[in-house]
Amino acid sequence: MRTAEATPGTLNSPPTEPQKLPLLALLALATAVFITSLTETLPAGLLPAMSADLGVSESATGQTVTVYAIGTALTAIPLTAATSAWRRKRLLLTAMAGFAAANTVTALSGDYTLTMAARFVAGVAAGLAWALLAGYARRMAPAHLQGKAIAIAMAGIPVALSLGVPAGTFLGKVLSWQVAFLAMTGLTVGLLAWIAALVPDHPGQPRGEAAPMLRTLRVPGVTPVLFVTLVFVLAHTVLYTYIATFLDGLGMGGSTDLVLLVFGAASLASIWIVGALIHRRLRALTLGAVLLVGAAAALLAVFSESPALVYAAVILWGLGWGGAPTLLQTAAGDAGDKAGAADAAQAMLVTLWNVAMAGGGVFGGVLLGLVGSSSFPWTILLLLVPVLLVVLAARGHGFPARNRL
Repeated sequence: MRTAEATPGTLNSPPTEPQKLPLLALLALATAVFITSLTETLPAGLLPAMSADLGVSESATGQTVTVYAIGTALTAIPLTAATSAWRRKRLLLTAMAGFAAANTVTALSGDYTLTMAARFVAGVAAGLAWALLAGYARRMAPAHLQGKAIAIAMAGIPVALSLGVPAGTFLGKVLSWQVAFLAMTGLTVGLLAWIAALVPDHPGQPRGEAAPMLRTLRVPGVTPVLFVTLVFVLAHTVLYTYIATFLDGLGMGGSTDLVLLVFGAASLASIWIVGALIHRRLRALTLGAVLLVGAAAALLAVFSESPALVYAAVILWGLGWGGAPTLLQTAAGDAGDKAGAADAAQAMLVTLWNVAMAGGGVFGGVLLGLVGSSSFPWTILLLLVPVLLVVLAARGHGFPARNRL
């Protein structure tokens, strides 16, 4: 007798994989990335007013950026492990609610110690959100569109850096820095409603099935991706953190906003290109990203006396860097997914990303004091050499030569 076969739409049929991207849900994730990225760097444009109200120096106020990164770096791995069994939507809502609370305290605080504590908590919440966002985006999309899904989610980064920071700085100057932070709270509250209404839920990992972090490091491909993340982000951050100082040394200090806008536009173009090609060309795109940033650094090192070539370098920099978060998170997720360790790999990536950001600020400051801002492009070139070598060597795992299915 012929057995009955389940047909689409019957109770016995397995759940079908979505065949198109849930755009509104992915844009909600992109907004979460935008808010967390913007809040991390927002104090940089508000230092004079913040330091005056908090009664500390601008240097001390600048540590509100550092403590945010430290909060993320210290807690992303343990919190990801502790919450691995949570349903993804509940976890994201919890992280963003904590983020809104921390931003509110920052806005209302007149005490430096309380402000630093609130910034640390904001970093913790942001790290937890970042560790799950790429995996969440992947699970919303069919296999052949997962790279594009991550690209959409990660689009919040260049938008935050190129448009959000200048807008937040303007708002802080026109009204007050407290209003700028309260605006972040308002955006987050709106995002919570958006997530609750339109973002689909997915289960976490059953207890006991989450991959231990140390075991994850032994998964083929994970360690090369993490190394590339650490050094590539360090190289980028050395220049980006001190871009105003670098441009001032070239006599272009008044053009910082325009330079950042050009960088952001090129980064958005990069994200579009990466999203369209990543499912077939992860390795080639990663190599291209490293080479483009290297070419930008070479131009800035040798031809920085020409404003036109400086802008050309910034365009190359944005084209190389804009898609890097998508490339690295996709590579980490692909490598870890083979051993059921995608979330653990993402948590490690987020941790190292923030270690590199904090380290880039410190390292760049040391270079600035010892040899001046002209050393930044040469430093980037030196750091990119091992990055390029590791990407080239990781053709079997990490940045595989074969096309992704």
